[in-house]
Amino acid sequence: MNGSPPTWARTGGPPLPPGRRLELARRGTTFVREVAGPPGAPTVLLLHGWVASAGINWFQVFAPLGRDYRVVAPDLRGHGRGLRTRRIFRLADCADDCAATIERLGTGPVIAVGYSMGGPVAQLLWRRHRDLVAGLVLCATSAGFLPDARSRLAFQSWAVAAAAAARAAAFAPRLPPLPLGRARPELLPAWVAAEMRRHDWRMIVEAGHSIGTYHAGRWIGQVDVPTAVVCTAADRAVPADLQRAMAEAIPGADVVEVDDGHLACARPGFARPLVTALNRVAERAGLAHFPA
Repeated sequence: MNGSPPTWARTGGPPLPPGRRLELARRGTTFVREVAGPPGAPTVLLLHGWVASAGINWFQVFAPLGRDYRVVAPDLRGHGRGLRTRRIFRLADCADDCAATIERLGTGPVIAVGYSMGGPVAQLLWRRHRDLVAGLVLCATSAGFLPDARSRLAFQSWAVAAAAAARAAAFAPRLPPLPLGRARPELLPAWVAAEMRRHDWRMIVEAGHSIGTYHAGRWIGQVDVPTAVVCTAADRAVPADLQRAMAEAIPGADVVEVDDGHLACARPGFARPLVTALNRVAERAGLAHFPA
């Protein structure tokens, strides 16, 4: 290597698995990235966070997960190349889109992995389509994001900052420096900006509202599939105590702690705790066993 930057840094973006458009009956057209994995491997459904895309959220983990799992990563509605509609954005509709995607690909039941906003989508996928979910891995997320005034203020401050940065990306050639792995900062933000320019901003704003009003406290304790929570212990967007409270509410949930903030998914080291959580869930679900 001789100190030279990786190929993906020189070309302005990380290596991503192939993506394709997928028509969902009576719903519209979505976009998924896929890694085939070994023959007969269990399927992992990766669900990204707000104002991200499958590529932005999961670029660090596609290759590590693909060694043992089949990976399916959709762009959620309104995000990236995801499904477009005139309907008001609802997290429940995202869950139904995911169910339609699983059925269209014939990959269920899956282990649903939700990051931030993807956490509620994964939870709702379990609740609305139990037969399609073999397990859950919930990362940097909660069963409700605004339980009190203090956390409400913290979330809203983060939401405003994230939305402002994303909106700037639609008009500027580069974003402010983002802690996204080891990439050359002058190149990776251009790739992130290009991904964000694909968003439907009406739907993004509505998604923010939907996240703010989400609360699964009445039923999260009914989750009956193997579950692991990847807790981002230094998270200021979704405080760690909310993440741990969700884990305590879900019967038998494992907790894997990550000493990082809300953008932990962008770090090269995030793959290890995620794989650990997935392997635990896969083993408990009676799927192929992988060493932790």
